[in-house]
Amino acid sequence: MSEFKTGFWQMSLAMIISGSIGAFVLLSGLPVVDVVFWRCVIGAAALLLFIRLSNQPLIRLTRTALLLAVAGGVALVINWLLLFAAYERISIGMSTVVYNTQPLMLVLMGMLMGERVPLIKWGWLALAFIGVVTLLSSELGGQNTHLIAGIGLASGAAFFYTLTAIITRKLKSVSPQHIAFIQVVTGMVMLFPLASFSTITQQFPWGIVLTLGVIHTGVMYQLLYSAIQKLPTPVIGSLSFIYPLIAIVVDALVFGHTLNAIQMVGGVLILLAAAGNNLGWGTKQKAPHQQGLEQKAR
Repeated sequence: MSEFKTGFWQMSLAMIISGSIGAFVLLSGLPVVDVVFWRCVIGAAALLLFIRLSNQPLIRLTRTALLLAVAGGVALVINWLLLFAAYERISIGMSTVVYNTQPLMLVLMGMLMGERVPLIKWGWLALAFIGVVTLLSSELGGQNTHLIAGIGLASGAAFFYTLTAIITRKLKSVSPQHIAFIQVVTGMVMLFPLASFSTITQQFPWGIVLTLGVIHTGVMYQLLYSAIQKLPTPVIGSLSFIYPLIAIVVDALVFGHTLNAIQMVGGVLILLAAAGNNLGWGTKQKAPHQQGLEQKAR
């Protein structure tokens, strides 16, 4: 099998795995903090095993690189906490759609950091904003506070994911697997004082928690990083949209949640804006390398 085909299937499988995270989080029945804590613990063990099996030497980081990796871990864990909390208030599908505003937030943050933003990207930002407003308008008449809170949490998750991506950009000399390992270890230490060990009883959902740690963290990272090394950016950007589509399908099949007509329109607008931004539609140059490591943390 050619390198491109291998990368194509690795990326596709990684996105399919990502799309099922929400269902496992809710099926665990655990508080959000506990779910994220155990994902970090088991994910750290899985990533360390993969690093050793791949014969990668353990690296020595400079103080600056270590601090950046830890800061990225803090942002990543907050991202997970907010996204998983959103799942409890609105559907997984809607949470995932709003979460996919992250590429547009990356553009905004780049602008604040002095980067020039082409006019077409302002158009994609406006389209995404209209999509979010459309989602909010779908049930405002019913004063659905859960809807507003859920969309706010998912948007906050996208913001902190964007911070993680920006920090990761500054760690180009460090392998992605080592960055991910440091990030989940940071999360483990960060959440240890908050985790409730009283939930560990005979009914503790070890199967679901192990799946989140090993499959949705260790295995998914390995597939994703390997695919990123083999595929051009436009293909990575295109395949990344498997993630929200799978999340919507899984949400419907497992929990019976479906988007109504207005919500569907809002979701399509957001995903269309993200696709236009990621793939560089309307620009003469290729899309900037915003995927890569920025696609890593679900």
